[in-house]
Amino acid sequence: MSPGLSESVHSTRRATGAQQGDLGHSPKILASDSAAESTLGPPSDHPGSSVPSFVYRITKYDPAHRDERGHYTGAEDTASDHGPVEDAYLAAIAAFAKDAGTDQVEIREPQIGNFARFGLEPPVDGYGLADLFPAGPAGFHDGAPVPIAVGLELVRSMLRDNGAWCRLEAGDAFAVHVGWDQYLYIGSNLPCETALARTRALGLFPERIDASPYDFAPDDAAHVQRPADADFWARLYWTVIAHRAVFLEEVFAVNVSRWHRLTRDNIESVRSRLAPRSQLAVRPNLLTDVDTVVAALPDEGLVEIVWEDGDGQITSTVVDETQFAAVTSRLAGARAAGAVSVYAGEDLPLFTAVLPDSDGVLRARWHTEPTPADRDWAFLKTLRRGQLVTGTVTTIADFGVTFVDIGGFTAMINLPELSRRPFDHPSDIVSVGQQVTAEVLGVDMVRERVQLSLRALQEDPWPQMAQRIGEVVNGTVTKIVPFGVFVRVEDRADGFVGLVHTSELGASSGDVVEVGNALAVKIIDVDLAHGRIVLSHVQALGPAV
Repeated sequence: MSPGLSESVHSTRRATGAQQGDLGHSPKILASDSAAESTLGPPSDHPGSSVPSFVYRITKYDPAHRDERGHYTGAEDTASDHGPVEDAYLAAIAAFAKDAGTDQVEIREPQIGNFARFGLEPPVDGYGLADLFPAGPAGFHDGAPVPIAVGLELVRSMLRDNGAWCRLEAGDAFAVHVGWDQYLYIGSNLPCETALARTRALGLFPERIDASPYDFAPDDAAHVQRPADADFWARLYWTVIAHRAVFLEEVFAVNVSRWHRLTRDNIESVRSRLAPRSQLAVRPNLLTDVDTVVAALPDEGLVEIVWEDGDGQITSTVVDETQFAAVTSRLAGARAAGAVSVYAGEDLPLFTAVLPDSDGVLRARWHTEPTPADRDWAFLKTLRRGQLVTGTVTTIADFGVTFVDIGGFTAMINLPELSRRPFDHPSDIVSVGQQVTAEVLGVDMVRERVQLSLRALQEDPWPQMAQRIGEVVNGTVTKIVPFGVFVRVEDRADGFVGLVHTSELGASSGDVVEVGNALAVKIIDVDLAHGRIVLSHVQALGPAV
């Protein structure tokens, strides 16, 4: 394996492992013509995947060699013969591909190995992928186009249970799925009569069925998968700056990953080397105190241990308590290390994503395990500027910001957005536990912040105030400053306040004005742009003063 590639497989932590891993690496299908469907259940209709019109199950098991219960009683082994029968399977696929007009297929949902092997054949180094991908193991990724010749070698690997599994598909025109016990499922949009005749001539037994039991079915249709788009990379860059460094786990096939230490200087370089459609998980930096990592290992259970050696190479391996001692001895001299539980829901990353294709479309059909930050992202994607939301006030901060819970996400209302009218403290407007309706002012996907406004939903009183220019009122003095006094010109607690400059107070009144006094003032100007009211006591008294 390439540097940084996991030394051991780990499916239990992956959200995809439970669903997609079961298809290729679970207890084998019984050698009967109906067992595949009864074991896996009927195929599901689902978005993002299409089913060919003609689907055939192809086996080496003669239907005549079955008892009254459908159990195979013949002499064929459930393992590959590595010889003429295996070659017959591959020749049948080639015949169907020719009839379907397909010379290239895509690798879909690739996976490598599992903790438990149910095959009868011994494990194979390289999982049967050796020399198939010039770029190395990372070439075995979702969406990788391969010629039929390479696809046949992948089928050979699957028939031999070498450890690698995938679906081979060409849109809805052609598909090859390899099941356990030497069951093969070929789908095409054409009946492929010539290929059927060729398959029978090869000594195999094709049968038309409704659908392949290995058709893709989403593991979590309700989960909105976050793509590694511009917002994701901006968020990642911001996180790297905040943490100084983070680790990026790249999973390009189920049960195999590479780890990258990210700094603000190498993000783009690492990004350019990621395998297409990879799952990405962002994690905090490793601990430089390796002894602390070792001391924190659990008493039992599976743990993925990640470490960075003195040369900066990152290695990970999955072990249980029986292997802790052996692995921790390899940490001697490590620059940093970390331990991650492989069980779903434990030690979740900071946030996750899946790489879209170069056109920005997310075509990978697998999902990451959603973290709280991912759920926040999915919620934020539903918000738009100007949208009305209802929430509950949770906190009124000393620095004036009010925090509101809107559907499990904490948004904020800055001080100026609480009201269009004057107030002394946010608690004059809202209280903890109060339900409020506010307008969304902005959504920051990078810092994951939402700004709300109560002010935006209130009628603007300033135009009405401007119509009062020239009016004389008896107001209340609220504040005295060196350059004048402020006077409330509306008879209400949150009434507007205007300034009477010292030049407009008059010589006779300057010595007697106190806070709380009533003072006759004339509204001489209303500055709508800056929200200011200019008053005059002199003009309110008339020309005789």
